[in-house]
Amino acid sequence: MTTAPTSTESPDGWLETVVVPRTSDIGGFEVRRALPSVRKRMVGPFVFLDQMGPAILKAGAGIDVRPHPHIGLATVTYLFEGEILHRDSLGTVLPIRPGAVNWMTAGRGIAHSERSATDERGRDRMLSGIQSWVALPKTHEETDPAFVHLGADELPVVEGEGKRLRVVAGEAYGVRSPMNTLWDTLYVDASLDAGARLPIDRETEERALYITDGTVTIHGDRFESGRLLVLRPGDAITVEAETAARLILLGGAVMDGPRHIWWNFVSSRQDRIEQAKAEWQAGRFDAVPGETEFIPLPER
Repeated sequence: MTTAPTSTESPDGWLETVVVPRTSDIGGFEVRRALPSVRKRMVGPFVFLDQMGPAILKAGAGIDVRPHPHIGLATVTYLFEGEILHRDSLGTVLPIRPGAVNWMTAGRGIAHSERSATDERGRDRMLSGIQSWVALPKTHEETDPAFVHLGADELPVVEGEGKRLRVVAGEAYGVRSPMNTLWDTLYVDASLDAGARLPIDRETEERALYITDGTVTIHGDRFESGRLLVLRPGDAITVEAETAARLILLGGAVMDGPRHIWWNFVSSRQDRIEQAKAEWQAGRFDAVPGETEFIPLPER
């Protein structure tokens, strides 16, 4: 498990804070965790943000995240390179590939696994992407679990002036994603050529930029990859790519209260998390078909 990332004070008035993720190596696979952090627990509904890789998975090796539970959130998986096979307790078995999105709503409870497919393990391959969680509104924390996959060709893309913008959730740059969300949510994958400029409007209540690759400047301040820039509400800014760069723009409306996070459980109520712990330990979550393993409840 990665440790909590650090934050630094804003270098300018337009920026609320900069989060520098902590990096961990999980068996040859690097993960950087940007949310939650000490100073910033969430941005809009986003309560968790990991950058996975980039890493080379050698032939014969792979990702093997055994079945584990979630409540009170939706997991959002988005890949830049590679493939992950998703299985869940609803019976879903589906690979995710670059440019597509898996949006799994846990609600009252779901279990899933994430693995490299057998036919992918015979060769070296890259894996890189973003794993995030969005909190569910209090009125929907106990909703029925659900899974939605949208392929890369189903998500709107805006291109021009050295920019390629894929709108994964919400509305931005004149297009709207077909992904239905339970809370006002914004998620955009932005690839910029060197010298390209990306305006970020002020309409979304809470916004952040995660720089996955390259170097950008904003109002004369320079930022490298592996930084989460939490923007001050109400300010319109423009990002300029100093080099070829890739960013994730994320955020949404201020959440309807704080969230407790313990392991893979998110809830507005601490007692609900205690209940979920007991349910997983007692084996009361639905099983993932085709799986015989599971991740035990952590001791702490």
